[in-house]
Amino acid sequence: MTSSASARPWREIRVAHSPDSDDAFMFYALAQGKLDTGELRFTHVLGDIESLNRRALQGEFEITAVSFHAYPYLQDRYRLLNHGGSVGYGYGPLIVAPRPMTAEEAKSKVIAIAGERTTSALALKLFAPGVRTVTMPFDEIMAAVQAGRADAGLLIHEGQLTYAGAGLHKVVDLGAWWLEETGLPLPLGGNVIRRDLPPELAQRVSALLKASIQYGLEHRRDGLAYAQQFARDMPPELADRFVGMYVNQRTIGYGPEDKRAIEKLLTLGYERGIIPHRPLLDFLD
Repeated sequence: MTSSASARPWREIRVAHSPDSDDAFMFYALAQGKLDTGELRFTHVLGDIESLNRRALQGEFEITAVSFHAYPYLQDRYRLLNHGGSVGYGYGPLIVAPRPMTAEEAKSKVIAIAGERTTSALALKLFAPGVRTVTMPFDEIMAAVQAGRADAGLLIHEGQLTYAGAGLHKVVDLGAWWLEETGLPLPLGGNVIRRDLPPELAQRVSALLKASIQYGLEHRRDGLAYAQQFARDMPPELADRFVGMYVNQRTIGYGPEDKRAIEKLLTLGYERGIIPHRPLLDFLD
C-alpha cells in the first residue's frame, strides 16, 4: 500500500491513459494502491487516445499514453518509456464493412477512423495511400458503418473482437498485413514521460509503472476483475482475450524486434510524407 511514513511532501504525478480494459489492467496496481509509491501520488486521467495525443502536444501530463504515430510531434517534450506498449504480432486494427468486400475495393471507400494521429490511421495510409477518411470517436465507428455514414470503418480497442456481433465483416487486419509486409509486429501505442522531470524522479516513476504491469500479470484474476469495468459490456472471456492481446511480456519491455518495428513504422510514415517530422526515437530506459 502507499506509504505514509515519508516526511517529504506529496508529489503529484498525473498519468493519462485510455478508459479501456487493457490500459486499466496495466495501471491496476497503481490505481488500487497495491504498490508502495512513497511520497509520489499518482492521479489517473482518462481520455480517448486521440484526445491524449492532442493534450500531449502541450505537455499537459507527466506521463501519458500516446499513439506511436503521434510521437514525432511530441518528441521535443517527451521521451518514450521502455514498457507499457501495445504491440500486435500479426493482429491489429481492423477494416470492417457492412458487407463482404475485397481489400482493393475498400481502398476506394470512405473509411471512418478514430483520429488523424492514431497509429491505426498511419497504418491505413501506408496500406492505402490516398485513402479517403472521416474522423469520429472510436466508439462511434461501428454504429456509423452500420448506419451507412461511412462505407467502412477502422476499429481499434475492443471492437476488434466484437465487430461480428454487430453484423460487420472483416476486410483487412492491418496487423496481419504489416507482418506480411515487414516481418515485424505492429506497435500501436506506448507510454511517454515528460523530459523536464528530474532524472532520478523519471527513473522512479518508470520503475513504478513497470512494476504495475508486472503486478497485473502476476495477479491476473484480480487485474481482470478491475479491468472488466472498463470493457464496455464485453463478456469477461472476451475482455480476458483482449487484455491478453495487448498486455503481455512485450508490454513489460520492448525487445529489439519491437524497437525495430517502431522505427520502421515511423520512418516509413516520414519517407512517404504522412509524418512531417523526422522521428527521433529516445527511450528513457
